[in-house]
Amino acid sequence: MSKSTTFKVQPGGVLRGEFRVPGDKSISHRSIMLGSLAEGVTHVTGFLEAEDALATLQAFRDMGVNIEGPVNGSVTIHGVGKHGLKAPKADLYLGNSGTSMRLLSGLLAGQAFDSVLTGDKSLSGRPMKRVTAPLAEMGADIKTTEQGTAPLRIFGRAGQLNGIDYIMPIASAQVKSCLLLAGMYAQGETSVTEPAPTRDHTERMLAGFAYPVKSQHSKVSITAAGQLKATEIDVPSDISSAAFFLVGASIAPGSDLLLKHVGINPTRTGIIDILRLMGANIEVLNQREVGGEPVADLHVVYSPLKGIDIPEALVPLAIDEFPVLFVAAACAEGQTRLTGAEELRVKESDRIQVMADGLLILGVDAVPTADGMVIQGGAFGGGDIVSHGDHRIAMSFSIAALRANGPISIHDCENVNTSFPGFTQLAKNAGLDIVEEIV
Repeated sequence: MSKSTTFKVQPGGVLRGEFRVPGDKSISHRSIMLGSLAEGVTHVTGFLEAEDALATLQAFRDMGVNIEGPVNGSVTIHGVGKHGLKAPKADLYLGNSGTSMRLLSGLLAGQAFDSVLTGDKSLSGRPMKRVTAPLAEMGADIKTTEQGTAPLRIFGRAGQLNGIDYIMPIASAQVKSCLLLAGMYAQGETSVTEPAPTRDHTERMLAGFAYPVKSQHSKVSITAAGQLKATEIDVPSDISSAAFFLVGASIAPGSDLLLKHVGINPTRTGIIDILRLMGANIEVLNQREVGGEPVADLHVVYSPLKGIDIPEALVPLAIDEFPVLFVAAACAEGQTRLTGAEELRVKESDRIQVMADGLLILGVDAVPTADGMVIQGGAFGGGDIVSHGDHRIAMSFSIAALRANGPISIHDCENVNTSFPGFTQLAKNAGLDIVEEIV
């Protein structure tokens, strides 16, 4: 019988202090992938030792890559070169990690061996046609279930992929990255044009590994004519994990937090821009660049928030942070309206519906729409919330307790470890009254 984790959070509290949240999940995944395909030995520090990133690490071990660690966030990857992966002896199990599955599908489509990608119940319900359809245009041979979901059966087509010029219907960094990785094994040029900017960690890291990649406005292009050269990577703290504390300190009177060494890649800072539009007091200090990624310390002090219409241009830059932004909206004066975020319906859960359901339980006036939500801010109480196994939902409702007038219990929280190991302890140290119960 698998264990179930419940977070019990008492109302109120003030967040104070300074600390570093765990490493960026997106960059941790990509460091393993590109380091494995590089010539030479890549050293990674700040690696996120959470289930999602560890699933990627294990997949490459299963394909013959010697990877040491992680020990305290340090990983040493003995690269096998672009054509050095070996056929895995069994299916590659990727747990809850959509990033691992979508990126690996592109990478494995051009190998000289066959592979099968599987995942847990949540991942097995998530749409994969958004990557398998464009990969098929490149000549990839990938079988899904009738619903277009995992397991993915990938028949390696080494030397048989052709570059395409793909115009993405929906902005998605995972789809873009998947096609760029496939493009490293395709004849001719592979180009991806996105309708709105999405995170560009893949392009930055390819450049960091000295692989030629061209970026012009909304179009990124790659060819097979390149090699990855081993490098050093210092993974910044994940702004998606920092987001819970940015909102928490913004909504709890008396709060004053310094979050250190946070990645502030311009394709990820929508959370800061949106909170500032709502009236949050966030300072970006000590800006610097580490391994091609901009980082800074974020100083956030309590400030009363006001409801806003969230600009659609900022939506792709904050797509993973909306669960906790909905909590900020519930604490703001007036109405907050989100549109243009239909992507939220195909995340670890349908984040629009699940957040609306939870907010309604707490007594918040929240109306879900096809592509967003309308929230009237005001006082709200406690209640019992089901997170549907979605790590960001679980952490968001924990933060809501700072302003609730009753205790909040959140069920089904095991998956918090996929992105933020040690969340409850860090939150408790900062001033949240939270207890983790495992049954």
